[in-house]
Amino acid sequence: MLWSRSPGHPPTLWDMRIGAHVRQDDDPIGQGEHLGADLVQVFLSDPQKWTKPGVHPRTEQILASDVDVVVHSPYVVNVASLNNRVRMPSRKAVADHAEAAARIGALGLVVHGGHVRAGEDVAAGVENWRKLFERQEDKGGFGVPILVENTAGGDFAMARYFDAIGRLWDAIGDHGPGFCLDTCHAWAAGEDLVGVVERVRAVTGRIDLVHLNNSRDEFDSARDRHANLTDGQIDPQLLAEIAVQADAPIVLETPAEGLADDIAFLREHS
Repeated sequence: MLWSRSPGHPPTLWDMRIGAHVRQDDDPIGQGEHLGADLVQVFLSDPQKWTKPGVHPRTEQILASDVDVVVHSPYVVNVASLNNRVRMPSRKAVADHAEAAARIGALGLVVHGGHVRAGEDVAAGVENWRKLFERQEDKGGFGVPILVENTAGGDFAMARYFDAIGRLWDAIGDHGPGFCLDTCHAWAAGEDLVGVVERVRAVTGRIDLVHLNNSRDEFDSARDRHANLTDGQIDPQLLAEIAVQADAPIVLETPAEGLADDIAFLREHS
């Protein structure tokens, strides 16, 4: 549990850890403090490459700070892939980034659900996720929790639709993964956001992190384009309600120029 509340009083946004993805990864704590964030999400290497993360230059500051940190894995990672040239470096990248995340005391490592290609067996992609955890358990496990994130598009995705997430959890749930709910992704995937928290918990049993993002595009667009909380297609008040109901830390991945306003909006609409 990463936030607290007084006995007998329901959760509010004032109780929660509200944070943001910061683009200035060289000084994440400074950026988080500038934004008034309780936590920050960072990349530890170029998100479009397979580069192994090294020792973070601000490790001591991060470990000493009250600002929590979550790490996002590179976008190139696709654990589900049936292509050895993608799947094998993806497994290594998850292990390497989890190890690097542990070195800075991160709460977890966010990993997209991934996909297989058109015509390939989705069940084989699910099996590759199971193998990721089984292989790492033989090596002592991951240094931080792996937080599987739902994705916006793809008919052959592991975590676009909630029924697919349920099948994925049937395979990996016993290995202790966490779940990261992205509101823009769910909206773009065509999943109704009314009652979304209950429906996610029905298939995963948990929500460990929320990427609270509005969407620039319409419902069921399959397009992952984030908007600031009051600027997109999703009712901002619904987003605030999801934040309360999820009972989990919040990370805003909204456009940088509106991040501080988004944090203020959440604090004002508990």
